Amino acid sequence: MRKVDVHRTIDEAKFNKFHLNVLFWCALVIIFDGYDLVIYGVVLPVLMKEWDLTPLQAGSLGSAALFGMMFGALIFGPLSDRIGRKKVIMITVVIFSGMTFLNGFAQTPTQFAVMRFIAGLGIGGVMPNVVALMTEYMPRKIRSTMVAVMFSGYSVGGMSSAFLGMYLMPSYGWQSVFFVAGIPLLLLPLIWIFLPEAVGFLLKEGRKEEAGRLLARVEPSYTPAASDDFHLVTGKGRSVALVALFQNGRLVSTLMFWVAFFSCLLMVYALGSWLPKLMNKAGYELGSSLSFLLMLNFGAIFGAIGGGWLADRFHLRRVLTIMFAIAAVSISALAIKNDMIVLYLLVAIAGATTIGSQILLYAYVAQYYPLAIRSTGIGWASGVGRLGAISGPMLGGALISMPLETNFLAFAIPGAIAGLAISMVGRSAVHAPEEEENLAFVGETGKLEVD
Repeated sequence: MRKVDVHRTIDEAKFNKFHLNVLFWCALVIIFDGYDLVIYGVVLPVLMKEWDLTPLQAGSLGSAALFGMMFGALIFGPLSDRIGRKKVIMITVVIFSGMTFLNGFAQTPTQFAVMRFIAGLGIGGVMPNVVALMTEYMPRKIRSTMVAVMFSGYSVGGMSSAFLGMYLMPSYGWQSVFFVAGIPLLLLPLIWIFLPEAVGFLLKEGRKEEAGRLLARVEPSYTPAASDDFHLVTGKGRSVALVALFQNGRLVSTLMFWVAFFSCLLMVYALGSWLPKLMNKAGYELGSSLSFLLMLNFGAIFGAIGGGWLADRFHLRRVLTIMFAIAAVSISALAIKNDMIVLYLLVAIAGATTIGSQILLYAYVAQYYPLAIRSTGIGWASGVGRLGAISGPMLGGALISMPLETNFLAFAIPGAIAGLAISMVGRSAVHAPEEEENLAFVGETGKLEVD
C-alpha cells in the first residue's frame, strides 16, 4: 500500500495545463465579480442626477452591496467546507450575475439597493472560495504570484466596467452596463465542466478515485492506484474553526488581519465609489473622470502581480507593509494640484497599492491558516473587512461637500493603519501538536479517517 502526501505532491509540482485551467476559470469568475462590484462607481454620477440623490444617500446606496458582501463572505466561506468549493462558486456566480443583471430594471433607489444587497451576497461569497481553491492547487514556489494573477482579474473587471460605461451610457443609459453582467450565466455549464473541486473536499467525502485523477493532472508523473493512502495535513484541532482562529498564538495575527482588511477595503471602496465624482467636482467631464477609475484599476494589475512576484521572493508581510505606506503617500498626494500625467501616475500607484494590497492580503490569509480553518479564516477576515468597505462610500458621501484635499487625506489615513497592523502579524502560523500530527487519509475503505 503506497502512501501519497497530497500537500507535497501539489507543492512540488511544476506549473502545467491543469494549473492554467484552474487559473483561467478562477480569474474569469473574478473578472465578472470585479465588474459587478465597480459598476456602482461608474453609474454614481448619473444616478445622483437622475434620482436627485444627496451625497449621503448615494453613499448609503453604494454600501448596500457591501453589506451583502459582508454576509456573503461569512456565510459562503465556511459553507464550502460542507458542500465543496465548486458548488459554492457556482451558486455565488448565479447570485451576483443574475441580480446585477436585474439591477438594470430598477426604477427606484429602494429597488436598486435591495438588488445590490443580494448581488453583494454572491460577490462577497465567491472571493474566499476562489482564493482557497487557487491556494490549494498552485505549486508552492509560485503560489503568491498565481493568486495575485488570478485576483488581478478583479481589476480587469473594474477597467471593463469603466470602459463600457464611457461608451454605453451616453447612448444606451446607465442600465446598459448592468445588462452586460448577465454574460456569466451563459458560461455556467462550462464552469461546471472545467473547474475542478478541491482535492481536500473530495478526500473528506470519500471520493478517492476522483482525488487520484486530479492529483495525476496536478503531477503527471503520479499514477493513481486503488490501494493508495492519501495523506493530507488538515490542521484540524479540537476547537471549532472560528475559535481556532484565536488559538495557538494566532490571536494577535487574526486581529491584525481584520484591522488590515478593514482599513484596506475602506480605501478601495472609498476611491472606487467616489473617485469619478471627486474628479467631476474638480472640473473634469464625466468621460475623463471615469478614465481615472480606469487608471486606478489598471495600476492594480501591476500592483497585484508585481507584489505577488516580490512576495514569492521575500515575504508577504514585508511587501504588504511597504505597499500600504506607499498607498498612504500616493493618495495624500492626490490632494495637491498636479499635471495630468502626474495625476494619472499617482492614481495608478494608488490602485497598485490599495487594490493590489487587498489581493495580496487574501493570499497572505490563505497561506497563514491551516487547511481545516482556511475558508473560515479568509471568510471572517473578508467579512469583518466589509465593515471598512461599507464605511468607505459613506465616508466619501459625508466628506464630499468639504475641500478636495480633505477627502483624499481622509482616504489616506487607513493606509498607514493597515501598514502598522500587517507589520504585527506573525511571520508564520503556529500550530498545536495535534494540528501538526492530524493527518487525514483515505485508504482501501474509501472513507476519510483521522490518524
